[in-house]
Amino acid sequence: MDASEEPIPIQRLALLFVPVLIVVVIQIRWALSARTSLYAIGRMLLQLLLIGYVLLFLFESEHAVLVSLVLVVMITVSSWIALRPIATERRRLYPAALMAITVAGLPVLFLTTKWVLDITPWYAPRYLIPLAGMIFASAMNSVSIAAERYVSEFSSGLNHVDARRKAFEAALIPLINSLLAVGLVSLPGMMTGQVLAGISPLIAVRYQILVMCMLFGSSGIAVACYLYWSKLSHRTRDSKEVQ
Repeated sequence: MDASEEPIPIQRLALLFVPVLIVVVIQIRWALSARTSLYAIGRMLLQLLLIGYVLLFLFESEHAVLVSLVLVVMITVSSWIALRPIATERRRLYPAALMAITVAGLPVLFLTTKWVLDITPWYAPRYLIPLAGMIFASAMNSVSIAAERYVSEFSSGLNHVDARRKAFEAALIPLINSLLAVGLVSLPGMMTGQVLAGISPLIAVRYQILVMCMLFGSSGIAVACYLYWSKLSHRTRDSKEVQ
């Protein structure tokens, strides 16, 4: 069977829920709450089913306004989710997260689509939306790690500069690990998908380099911006401390 042409049968796809359920059972047996996991799994299924129809509509319409609205929704939602680990500070720090992901994500996105891939028109949804999803999701995760670590370190007694440094280092750990592991430990999703679709591995490698640099750059910049603007958005123990 040609995996690039044949859809995955629902019955076979359902087999992958077996390890998922095993994790949920472990959570329950170890007296942990499985509610968040079950909610996340259900939400993932619903969101992917809905986005499949939305993307089909967008790909067929190719309307700049609609694509722009999708980008706005992506940025708005990712910025809110990024602050989930610090729910008590979420509303107050949301502007900082929103600005950080926007300022870091959009320039890198348009650098990638316009100057690297030379996509015409600029709003071509088949390219712009998947790449935007990668960028904003990665920035969201990095900002989330940085936000939680900064609050934790600052609350433990570190000053702003030291807490910021540790938060930035922590946020970069997954990104740096992915750079070190790519090609040796793992084949990333985009490269794997292209290879399965019959694309030459040498061509797939170029696109994966694009993705890795795109994600590392946008996420690192987003974290730096968030840590800077979150400092400005609330009072610290020493308002005269030099950043």
